[in-house]
Parts: sequence; C-alpha cells; structure tokens
Amino acid sequence: MGPSHIRRLLAAAAGLTVLVTLTGCSSASAGSGGDITLTVATFSDFGYKPLIAAYEKSHPGITVKERVSQLDQHHNSLATQLASGSGAADVVAIEEGYLPKFRQLSDKFVNLADYGALRRKDEYLPYKWSQATTDQGKFVLGYGTDVGGLAICYRRDLFRQAGLPTDREDVGRLWPTWDDYFKAGDTFRSKVKDHAWFDSAGNVFSAMMNQTEIGFFDRSDSYVADTNPDVKKFFSATSEAAADGQSANLVPFSQQWNAGIKQGKMATITCPAWMTGLIQTAAGTDGAGKWDIASVPGGGGNWGGSFLTVPKQGKHAKEAAELADFLTSADSEKKIFTGPTGSLPSLTDALSDPAVQNTRKAYFNDAPTGRIFAASAKNLRPSFRGTKDQQVRIPFANALQLVEQRKESPAAAWSKALADAEKNLKH
Repeated sequence: MGPSHIRRLLAAAAGLTVLVTLTGCSSASAGSGGDITLTVATFSDFGYKPLIAAYEKSHPGITVKERVSQLDQHHNSLATQLASGSGAADVVAIEEGYLPKFRQLSDKFVNLADYGALRRKDEYLPYKWSQATTDQGKFVLGYGTDVGGLAICYRRDLFRQAGLPTDREDVGRLWPTWDDYFKAGDTFRSKVKDHAWFDSAGNVFSAMMNQTEIGFFDRSDSYVADTNPDVKKFFSATSEAAADGQSANLVPFSQQWNAGIKQGKMATITCPAWMTGLIQTAAGTDGAGKWDIASVPGGGGNWGGSFLTVPKQGKHAKEAAELADFLTSADSEKKIFTGPTGSLPSLTDALSDPAVQNTRKAYFNDAPTGRIFAASAKNLRPSFRGTKDQQVRIPFANALQLVEQRKESPAAAWSKALADAEKNLKH
C-alpha cells in the first residue's frame, strides 16, 4: 500500500488481532492432529479479515493469524528477521517503496514461481508484475496486492464557498496540470482565508513525483535527484505554494492530520484509492456528502501498493504460497476494493470488472470510485524506485515541512534536502 510515511495511523486503528511474537520464535506451527498455523504480517488493515475467515473454512486444519505493525517498524523488523534467520511471518507484505531493498535479498525468500506463480503473469498490470521479479522474470518475489491510483479528494462545501465549481467533472477541468492546481489554490485562498488549499506539501510532492518515470534514481540505480529537473521543478512548485499559505501544515497521517480533516482545515487532499478510507475514518459522519473525488492533475498516477512474499525460513512454504495466492486473487482483490479499505486491485481484469467499475462511495457524494481510480491506474507511467529510494525521500519531505513551518525559504529548503539526501546515501 503507501510510501514510507503513509498509513501509520491505520496500523494503530486497525481492528485486527495483533499476534505478538518473540523474534526467535517460529511463525508457523503444527498443532494437534497435524494442524497448521500460518501468520500473515502487514503494516495496516489490508482488508484480509473476512477473506481469512473464508479461507480457514475451505481449508480445514489451517489457522491464519495476522500480525500488524507500523510501516517502518514492519519493514525494519523484516530486515532483522531475514538477517537472523528466524522470526519472520509465513506471508509478509512489502510496500513498493521498500521492495528494491528486499529484491537484493531474494535468496531469503521463496521463489513463488516454484509454486505456479508464473501462470499469473498476464493477470497483472505489466509494471506491477515486473516490480517483484528478478533473474529475467524467472524469480517471483511476491504477488502484487493493490495499486494506488491517484485522484484528488475535495470538499464541495469549501469549493462552493470560494465560488469554484463543485461538480467533479468541472473540478477536474480546473487543473489539467499541477501549475493549474496551484493557481486554483491561489484563487481559493483569495476567497477563503481560514482554510488551506491542501493538507501537506509532502503529500502533494509525493503525488507529483509518483507520476515521473525517473525520480530520485535512474534505471541504473544512480542517484539523480540533484540533476533531474523534474525533482527541482516539483519541489519548487510545492514549496512556493506552501510558502504562500496554501498548506495546512499538517504532518501526514499524524493525529493532527486526522483532526485537521475532521475540522475541514483543507479543501483538497491528493488521494490514492486507499486514502478514501483514511479520510472517511478521520472525518467521521459529519463529513459524509461534503467530500467528493475528481481526476488528478497530469492524468494517471500511482501512490502506494504492496506485495505478499514468503520468507524461506518458514516451515510451511507450500501452504504459505497458496495463502498468498488466494489473498491476491481477482475475487479477493475485488472484495477488498468494494469493502471498507477500498484498496485498488493491481489485476487488469479486476480493474475492468463491473464489480470494480460500478463501485461508488456514498460517503464521497456517491463518487464513481471504481471508474476514477481504475482509469488513473491504467493511465499511469511506472515510476522507477532506486534501492535507497526511501532514505532519499525523507529529507525532501522534511525540508518541505520546514517551509510550511516558516523555518526555511524554498531555496534554503532545497539546499538542505540535497545535503541531507547525500548524507543518507552514505548509510
């Protein structure tokens, strides 16, 4: 699902059973009569609870437990578990931003091709499938779960207050480009002084960067943020908008960010499919019907998405691979999308299926979320992620926060982001 700072609050709020284990303990065990217990480790609510119940019913003798932790903690723990050779769950989710790091450790994972994964290659969006393969496609590290599919969520009541159009098609026509989006923000702020245009400069910057084919690293995994004109262009545009007061200055996914959504402190939020669940949870019943969804500037895009992997150290690789296969099947991904989490399928047929295409969210003024997000996912240009992509993104997000807090100018923040990114590359 999302990049390094996304969905931290969901992990805490997820209504799931958290399985607490010691690092040295095996994650799968055989009970009386040869029964098998499998553990699935994720970093937020992936919407698996009803799927697991159905799987246990159709697979007598198999019990599935979920282990949920926060995003960074989840991936840091996995790295430690792989290094020590014990403690990893049988099925482990890896977020796309972390995937390049774990691709380098593919010898620690089961090759899902040994359990029939290659038959599913044509089911996936091509870029999604290739992200999790190595050895010229012969090694399948993980089954893709969701893709982000970018859009813009907006407050109809605040748009009306500013004299802006409120119909989602008209709103989308306001901002064919990001420059137009920021111009619309200037218009909004000239009419509505006590509300910001967007929630967080970091979130806007992430959405813009996720539309680029080459971002912080080129395809040879060389760091290019200091020479790639898109990085500076997007950073400058976002930081200048923040300096002009368009940002609500909220740390993404923090308690303050949730409170800001509930209080209506911003008119727009860059909105991948999974964001709709967070907004609905944060805004509560008072926000129903006030929010709507329009197309994202620049056309298609993606923010987030994960993969289910099977570490080698587990004792039941075959059963774990079968479970991962089931949880990422077309039927499962369609049920997840139409459920509370709203995570968008990464399978081409599922994206075109009427069950997805016809999905609407009553909370968001009955927005046709299936059509909006599926179109965005199909139109995206895959964004290359370097091995140290996560380490580099953090300094840029931190620098943007300094602009929002009026502690640095856009120019000074840019210099600091470059300097701090260079330091992180050395670790």
